[in-house]
Amino acid sequence: MIPITKPYISDQESQAVKEVLESGWLVQGERVKEFERAVASHEGVKFACATTSCTTALQLAMLAEEMRTGMEVIIPSFTFVATANAVVSTGATPVILDIDNNTYNLSADGVEEYIEEHYQEQAELLVNKTTGNSLWGMVVVHQFGLCADMERFHAIARRYHLKVIEDAACALGSKIGNRHIGGFGNTACVSFHPRKSITTGEGGMVLTNDAEIYERVVAMRNHGSQVNSDMRHKGNGTLLPSYPMHGYNFRMTDIQGAIGCEQMKKLDDILGRREEIAAIYGQLLAGQEDLIHTPYVPEGYFHSYQSYVCRLELGKDREEACEKRNRIMDQLQQSGIQTRQGTHAVHKLDYYKKRFGYQAESLKNANQCDSTTIALPVYVTITREEQEYVTDRLIHLARKQADKRR
Repeated sequence: MIPITKPYISDQESQAVKEVLESGWLVQGERVKEFERAVASHEGVKFACATTSCTTALQLAMLAEEMRTGMEVIIPSFTFVATANAVVSTGATPVILDIDNNTYNLSADGVEEYIEEHYQEQAELLVNKTTGNSLWGMVVVHQFGLCADMERFHAIARRYHLKVIEDAACALGSKIGNRHIGGFGNTACVSFHPRKSITTGEGGMVLTNDAEIYERVVAMRNHGSQVNSDMRHKGNGTLLPSYPMHGYNFRMTDIQGAIGCEQMKKLDDILGRREEIAAIYGQLLAGQEDLIHTPYVPEGYFHSYQSYVCRLELGKDREEACEKRNRIMDQLQQSGIQTRQGTHAVHKLDYYKKRFGYQAESLKNANQCDSTTIALPVYVTITREEQEYVTDRLIHLARKQADKRR
């Protein structure tokens, strides 16, 4: 079986975990701090706060940026449901908009058109003409490791006095020019799930250059206290600290922090290898453009390829195209090749349809990508021969399905 992914783990991670276990200090401590410093340094930001997942990182970032009930937040439809769930967890309402089906990222043109049609300015706020809610801003997703058009989104934010958070779950190491995620002037959140470039099993991190936001996130991560257990242990640990705000237990363990520290030492090599893998897939799929759309990368962008996602052209009827895509994925599985749907369209998921009244066909591009995208295996140790096998089978099966429409 050629898996969809495989974490790049070596003896160094095992030794680092062993040292933590032998130390007797397993909860958040020095190894988490070291991991935070390493990620912040790599991405060129001042502050980093490790959490249990990217989802909880997003939730903390949103709360720290004062997202709350009575506000609306623009997000893309073609993203993992965690983006929308984090918004809902704050009490705010997600406004789910369409994407650019070349980049798979939120459409800046679509955002501008929607704002002009649905909101009006009142005392430096954008207020929804129908609901009366104010527009907080946008959560911009860097989908599959390709940065969104941050210049356009910043222009929109400045024009309408909006805030921006980057959902960079897939995008550690991604950049535009020399500016990494988190370095565009916004709070950004990353993931260390095993499908990401580096992993701590589960885990996430908030990246920011804003000291005030960082302090809020750190406190909320720890039940609302800025005094962590390791700080208490070093000082007078007999009394519990005060809790000046509402908070959560979203702390990362030192076991995970130790793994993360070793993974960070490999990150640049991993990103370089993923770029090589993507280039090989591009070569092997060249000449199939009428059937298989390979990832698009604008000039000056560095794509970290958390996933290598293609879009299949299998007919204009969406349901038929979806059935054919799913059939191809089943047949690839039978051939020993794991693939995945690129991601889903949130506006089509039952909870968001029922609660907010979205219709499946209302967002054309997200709907199409939900039905026609396929993620191919990407991991450091995949061989060229395995990639050739993957692409040979994909082309054969896709051609076979495409011929059925003629």
